[in-house]
Amino acid sequence: MKNTSKKGSSHSSWKLWLAALMAVVMLAGCGGQAGEKPQNAGGSEAEGNDGKPMTIKMFAGLYNEIPDMNNDYWKEWERRTNVKLDVEWVPSGDLDTKLDLLLASGDLPEVVAYQNPIRPTLITAIQNGAFWDLTPFLGDLSEYPNLKSNLAPDALKYLSVEGSIYAVPRSRSRIDGGLKIREDWLKQLDIPIPTDFDEYKEALKKIVDADMDGNGKKDTVGLLYINNPPASFQAGFGVYNPTYTDDGGLMSPSLTPQYIEMVEWLRGLYADGLMSKEYAVMKESQAEELFKTNRAASYGRPIWWDHEWEQAMKKSGQPDAKILNVTLKGPKGDYAVGLETGVAGGFYISKKVPEEKVKQLLKYFDQTASQEMTDFAYYGIEGVHYTEKDGQKVLTEQGVKEVNTTSKGAGVLAYAKWGKVISASGDKAFNDAKIKEVENYDEIGKIDHYRVITSEGWRSTWPKYSDEYASMVTKAIVGHIPMEEFRAYVDQLNNQPDIQEAYQQMAEAYKQFNGE
Repeated sequence: MKNTSKKGSSHSSWKLWLAALMAVVMLAGCGGQAGEKPQNAGGSEAEGNDGKPMTIKMFAGLYNEIPDMNNDYWKEWERRTNVKLDVEWVPSGDLDTKLDLLLASGDLPEVVAYQNPIRPTLITAIQNGAFWDLTPFLGDLSEYPNLKSNLAPDALKYLSVEGSIYAVPRSRSRIDGGLKIREDWLKQLDIPIPTDFDEYKEALKKIVDADMDGNGKKDTVGLLYINNPPASFQAGFGVYNPTYTDDGGLMSPSLTPQYIEMVEWLRGLYADGLMSKEYAVMKESQAEELFKTNRAASYGRPIWWDHEWEQAMKKSGQPDAKILNVTLKGPKGDYAVGLETGVAGGFYISKKVPEEKVKQLLKYFDQTASQEMTDFAYYGIEGVHYTEKDGQKVLTEQGVKEVNTTSKGAGVLAYAKWGKVISASGDKAFNDAKIKEVENYDEIGKIDHYRVITSEGWRSTWPKYSDEYASMVTKAIVGHIPMEEFRAYVDQLNNQPDIQEAYQQMAEAYKQFNGE
């Protein structure tokens, strides 16, 4: 097999792709069937709009407490956009299951906000006509200036299926997760900041042996993670480097030699008592609580939580608590930095929505992609949700309660490079230092290429093996099976005819994605 890092798609190739697509759309529009193509794609708001607020029924993720839609934040959001939101907020841990049930029922709300654009059930629903093809509505984006100017590079490309655009994006920064470690504990124990995985492991050993919470027990967790290894680890072990079979198939990252090497390293970490014994069944909320209450040394999560978590650590008895996001190098020189695409899924419009309302909804989403609405989404109302200190907007107590991850879930938002880095509750000095910590991540980090492409073969094949595979990974890490058995199992999967065929399809999908 060949490990080949091909150059990612360029912004210019995306422009050529979009231009070609628009040409096809224009030709199709000349002979299209009535009702299938809008007559004034992406034009002004539909005639007959009487100025009353537009009601939007939406399915969206819940990442905090269920919001009071009559609080100051949401009332102002609705006032500025002239809408009335009717949202079914679904807890983030239940989103996949709830989406599958929703799609199976066929009883869709007007808008479905969902974070994984290649989920098989979603792709199938799109192919079966459950959602509007937005390509002819959007046109060249000239009628949607914020969507045209304020999105991440290739944003709409990530939301395309078979060459057509089926959603507008949920914009989030590419720099998101960081591999956190307690910098104050490193200093206390005179441990240098680790720069590679070996040094990182040694640092965890010393911290775990030192009883940093002072309870007289050796119960400090070294590394916290839930079920799947953090993206930073996968990037560092080269898992995100496109790897091909001898006949040119693009392998699943989790079935590559690099992934096996990472599993073996984690196995050593577990054997040395540096991971939670319950890592495979632990909930994210449980892991978060351990970290915030000074009972764990390292955790891979979004960077923008650092300030709030430091405050929680201080309240839990460690006034000098400080979090550092470390930049490690892997065994072959890859940086342990995983990136997002800049698109956390999208907003899909049900085909049951009348064509004129689709246009109105797109106008709404374009407005939510403005810088004005984005600033509001991050900080709320001045004097109510935030105050200014040294040129930095800082959330008030009410702001911390009402302005959060969930409150960003009803609009596109403009792409913000540091949007998932800076803390709305931190001051300017804190945020400047945090940006400095990760300033080169956008250049050195990598994206999981299997998260941006899909194929019919892979969607139908991998679910047959995925549960057993996940179980085998856990068994290998906790030492219930020898590594030789795990390697043989992965080899067996890679030699399955259906997986090999899926690899060929994924290679072709990757070529198309990159405009080759």
